[in-house]
Amino acid sequence: MTNQGSTQMDLRDAQAEELPAAELPPEIETEAEPLAEAPPAPPAPVPGLDDTSLYIHRELSQLQFNIRVLEQALDESYPLLERLKFLLIFSSNLDEFYEIRVAGMKEQINFAREQAGPDGLQPHQALARISELVHEQVARQYRILNEVLLPELAKHQITFIRRRHWTPKLKAWVRRFFRDEIAPIITPIGLDPTHPFPLLVNKSLNFIVELEGVDAFGRDSGLAIIPAPRSLPRVIRVPEEVGGSGDNFVFLSSMIHAHADDLFQGMKVKGCYQFRLTRNADLSVDAEDVEDLARALRGELFSRRYGDAVRLEVADTCPKHLSDFLLRQFNLSENELFQVNGPVNLTRLFSITGLDSHPELQHAPFTPAIPKQLADSDNLFNVVGKQDVILLHPFESFTPVVDLLRQAAKDPCVLAVKQTLYRSGANSEIVDALVEAARAGKEVTVVIELRARFDEESNLQLASRLQQAGAVVIYGVVGYKTHAKMMLILRRENGELVRYAHLGTGNYHAGNARLYTDYSMLTSDDALCEDVSKLFSQLIGMGKTLRMKKLLHAPFTLKKGMLDMIARETQHASEGKPAQIMAKVNALTDPKIIRALYKASQAGVKIDLVVRGMCCLRPGIPGVSHNIQVRSIIGRFLEHSRIYYFLNGGDEKLYLSSADWMERNLDRRVETCFPVEGKKLVSRVKKELESYLTDNTQSWSLQPDGNYLRNTPSGNQNPRNAQNALLERLSNTSVR
Repeated sequence: MTNQGSTQMDLRDAQAEELPAAELPPEIETEAEPLAEAPPAPPAPVPGLDDTSLYIHRELSQLQFNIRVLEQALDESYPLLERLKFLLIFSSNLDEFYEIRVAGMKEQINFAREQAGPDGLQPHQALARISELVHEQVARQYRILNEVLLPELAKHQITFIRRRHWTPKLKAWVRRFFRDEIAPIITPIGLDPTHPFPLLVNKSLNFIVELEGVDAFGRDSGLAIIPAPRSLPRVIRVPEEVGGSGDNFVFLSSMIHAHADDLFQGMKVKGCYQFRLTRNADLSVDAEDVEDLARALRGELFSRRYGDAVRLEVADTCPKHLSDFLLRQFNLSENELFQVNGPVNLTRLFSITGLDSHPELQHAPFTPAIPKQLADSDNLFNVVGKQDVILLHPFESFTPVVDLLRQAAKDPCVLAVKQTLYRSGANSEIVDALVEAARAGKEVTVVIELRARFDEESNLQLASRLQQAGAVVIYGVVGYKTHAKMMLILRRENGELVRYAHLGTGNYHAGNARLYTDYSMLTSDDALCEDVSKLFSQLIGMGKTLRMKKLLHAPFTLKKGMLDMIARETQHASEGKPAQIMAKVNALTDPKIIRALYKASQAGVKIDLVVRGMCCLRPGIPGVSHNIQVRSIIGRFLEHSRIYYFLNGGDEKLYLSSADWMERNLDRRVETCFPVEGKKLVSRVKKELESYLTDNTQSWSLQPDGNYLRNTPSGNQNPRNAQNALLERLSNTSVR
């Protein structure tokens, strides 16, 4: 009953008490007729586009992505060891989340530089919510490990033998292993005034030991630290003659727990508890204040291991007085303490996810396809000279990209090669081909982004290797990471210089090309190759921004180009014309892009977004984003490609890009966004994008409140898995 209806009934009841029955109005003498319903409440006012309620906090959104990754560990459609991988990826992602994201917010607070984003949350507010969510999910992660995955693995004779189940034979073997392999390289550290608490390496496995007794020098501090040697595996296989049939393993931590007494002769070990510390791992090199970026980075890489503490993980058996002692040592609060029921360093379990003895518990291997026109040709320049070629990795092979560079290294007609490298590995096939080209006398110029996070050391090594081969190595532009993926080859044909280019959405890393979904385009289009040449000139030399014919590039034209195309769709919709936007990105956080999409939705543009990770846009808000749907795909392969599609009044525009819709990509990086042209290629990529929009098995839909719901087949729908469909269609691989 509405308030208004209640008031009417109260008034009638009062009148009935005051009047004699004979004098009651006719409508009260008989059964009362139903009251008319109150008029509907007026619609809620549409919030302005700067309203904080329209935006999701980016770090909380990133955390939601990691929760979706953890959910895959419960998905029985995956082979068992693949489910374990997802559980471990959750740990790995969470490590980086704390090393970079949480560390960054803590720095803002410590230096009184708190700044709220479009969502209005201050860092201290976000950290409180993050702590609550992460504690909840980490506890859930260990429940999944202990109650679901480990019992399932045991059914397949993959067993992690806990100390309480060690047989006398196993105990004897462990004792010998500890004596011969662990004790000689382990260094226990007693804590006293001359032995202060040691500086522990980021994410290293350590033990805090409570002791009783006095040592040879009369010391009785009662505490010691045992750093586990980083050279030792955390999971150790037990020989079959000791552990029996199957794959049996013992944790290094169990071995150290069992024999901690041996490390403190004459003293009693009252307790031994594992712990792990996570530190701030972001580098703080100010490129404008250093003369040699490579030298400065080498110094910073060492300090990364010893940044400020941001998280402490301890065994849940650790007594409170010891965990409190550790918190004080690291200047951490209770909210930053995680007590876990199992190993504190779960990522080390990756070593057993590829067991040769259990192929049936892993994804069936597949061979990426090579398109017929490339497979049938000994000279890729002949093929690319006639038509653009698009490859979708990992379903289609990355080999043609490597082969084009290899052929360029050997081809006497090739004069020069230019390439950007963000993540590739110092010993990759791409680097081998560049070294070969340089040694063959080609003019080889490589733009290496030294500051690719967590790949800095590898990039320093490959820079040295290329320089030794005679290549010119450039470290990009001060203040802007070079994230563009492009290669340019100059070849003399019939007396003229002809350019060939490769442009991609992913890195020049053959390993990633087997795990990440990314597009490659091989082209000899004159205008596009000229644009690539101009961009290399901007990176390598100095001068004003050069006008491009086809290429959009950050930080100059990419953001404006995207906003212009969104505005064009908005205009078409406002004029009553069909209008549509589809996009696939890793992250959507840029406030200007989000506001432009909101305006487009308000005008009636149909917008379908596939956003793998962070998404700060809220879909489905009446009057604002009611025409926007957001999906996230979590599957066998990491979705990494970026696709931008605009209906454009029927003259469809489709772009592939190295850039996400994030401020850092659009404003503070060198990025490329290149058009796909020709009806056949546009239709192909559009169809592949649409397959993600109809996925109902590995897709999640973002709700207005910021939560995600997993999509499942409804009614008579058939299950649709976009990655499996692409795997079957492009690589001719049957998916079990």
